[in-house]
Amino acid sequence: MTYDLLRGLHILAVIAWMAGLLYLPRLFAYHTQAQAGSEMDATFQTMERKLYRIIMNPAMAAAWIFGGALIWFDGTTRGWGFLGQPWMIAKLSGVVFLTYWHHFLGRARKSFAEGRNTRSNRFWRMTNELPFLAAIVMVLAVTTEFGNR
Repeated sequence: MTYDLLRGLHILAVIAWMAGLLYLPRLFAYHTQAQAGSEMDATFQTMERKLYRIIMNPAMAAAWIFGGALIWFDGTTRGWGFLGQPWMIAKLSGVVFLTYWHHFLGRARKSFAEGRNTRSNRFWRMTNELPFLAAIVMVLAVTTEFGNR
């Protein structure tokens, strides 16, 4: 029961985190078209700040905590060998990438807030789907336990 609860909470946290990782670059794409110092600029800054601080940061922390608890649970009950399996390496690599991307977006949010954005609308539209591509690899690696046979 505890394992299932942890897994469910981990999935919910990842869903919230992914929503933010997918939505924030879209806000940036629209924000690039707002005049600096305008009312629209201020609106985008508020939306981006709240999304990042109120949704994305807590969701990322929860995903890490519940994911770590699942790893601990599996390691202590089934052994730690699964950490070296290709599917788990792919999953953990994805987590590292998503965490990096989260912080990259946080730095970009600060640049927008300071009026220093140097990236184009096109950049944000093109990179918008990177977290989803990572999620595809991670989910398929875990659900098929790729390389574990």
